[in-house]
Amino acid sequence: MENSQHTLECDLLVVGGGINGAGIARDAAGRGLSVILCEKDDLAAHTSSASTKLIHGGLRYLEHYEFNLVRKALIEREVLLRSAPHIMWPLRFVMPHDKGQRPGWMIRAGLFLYDRLARRELLPGSQGVDLRTHPAGAPLKPEFTRGFVYSDGWVDDARLVVLNAIDAAERGARVFTRTACESASREDRGQHWNARLRAAGGAAIHVKARSLVNAAGPWTAHFLQSAAQRPSAKSLRLIKGSHIVVRRLFDHPYAYIFQHPDSRIVFTIPYEQDFTLVGTTDIDYQGDAGKVAIDRQEIGYLCELANRYFRKSITPDDVVWSYSGVRPLVEDEAASASAVTRDYRFEFDTDGAPLLSVFGGKITTFRKLAEEAVDLLAARLPVPQVRNGAWTERACLPGGDLFGAVPSNRSVSEFGGFVQDMQRKYAWLPPSLVMRYARAYGTRIHALLEGRTRIADMGEELAPGLFAAEVIYLMQIEWATTAGDILWRRSKLGLHVPAGTEARLDVWMQASRAAA
Repeated sequence: MENSQHTLECDLLVVGGGINGAGIARDAAGRGLSVILCEKDDLAAHTSSASTKLIHGGLRYLEHYEFNLVRKALIEREVLLRSAPHIMWPLRFVMPHDKGQRPGWMIRAGLFLYDRLARRELLPGSQGVDLRTHPAGAPLKPEFTRGFVYSDGWVDDARLVVLNAIDAAERGARVFTRTACESASREDRGQHWNARLRAAGGAAIHVKARSLVNAAGPWTAHFLQSAAQRPSAKSLRLIKGSHIVVRRLFDHPYAYIFQHPDSRIVFTIPYEQDFTLVGTTDIDYQGDAGKVAIDRQEIGYLCELANRYFRKSITPDDVVWSYSGVRPLVEDEAASASAVTRDYRFEFDTDGAPLLSVFGGKITTFRKLAEEAVDLLAARLPVPQVRNGAWTERACLPGGDLFGAVPSNRSVSEFGGFVQDMQRKYAWLPPSLVMRYARAYGTRIHALLEGRTRIADMGEELAPGLFAAEVIYLMQIEWATTAGDILWRRSKLGLHVPAGTEARLDVWMQASRAAA
């Protein structure tokens, strides 16, 4: 290979910096494998930052008899909540009962099953409620008098990916963002993968890997065919999911799950203090996965469904932000997009150096997916230094170690106390800013604020609530290279800052890099 003196060697090359790729890199690095992760764009730039932001079992999957998937996701729900209580927390969902839906007793039976498919320690069970007196009933139209309440969880999906990548890096993995894998082929009589990566600036990076993971999400099949030149027995069904964000529609902490007459489900969730998130759509998608965007029909559909339930109507003009993503689901011949399985499948090519391709999956089960993937790879790798078995179930993600390195229920139930402690410790900062830092960084707030004792130590305020100290931290520690990385993935400050902030921040970041 050209420039072989610059070849990097590793046990595992992971292609794809979404939740599955980052999770696999983390798990493998924690077992003692040498790992390289490459992502052609930013971490979580596509599907993994375009979810409905839920850690959930998938109540609606019970309708399709996917009991194993739901049980697996329900188990993972509490594992994840304990591991990163700063970016995930319990959320209660209200399901108004519409006369056109299934009978109430049938819904109650489904919720009874949902409550009992897996052990619960953190989340309360379901119950019926009178919406004429329950706080969640006030914003709804008066015809909705009866409903059901159940538990699931909320997650900052993009930060979940970043935290996995940070943990992987701190355990020895090398993470290359904005670096595409152009080609990969088996060499040395099939015993290694030789891959050529291409950084955004044009530089080539050559990698010699004992194994290769294809976690390219919507591009999984394309990577197999183009870069690896391997056939695949599995196919993906690309499902477009879009969301809209509007000004806050209600003041209470509950979320809603609404069912459209076409049987599709839409969630309405409190979002970023001042907003409400409405989504998702489920439609088949045939276009470029890198250019997916919401269309007028989807916006109208989401507004229509919200207006079916809420007293306060919304129109497309009320939409302050929207986002879309393509979910790469395993093709299972389902008639409707919403019925396609959210479970994952592996394609394991062991005709020489292992090649593991990941098809499908959902954000709630990423940790289990990663664990199973590395189990498969570790059994095939002649690497004597693999010193650990499965470990992530009993490990905190970076910043989640509020009360020690082992995840605990206390970290979830007492997170409010942690925030208050941080507000006292850093009383020289506005309490609302400390709250945001605590939510974004957990115990890593101390690294962000190390050596700072007054507001002047934070550097220039580049936008309301965004100081130079945080931007530099995100650039140095979290691979942020553009303003979009910071305003829309490392945070959602893009919803709160004045127009023109993104362009000004990009200029500042470019100047900061030049001066470094």
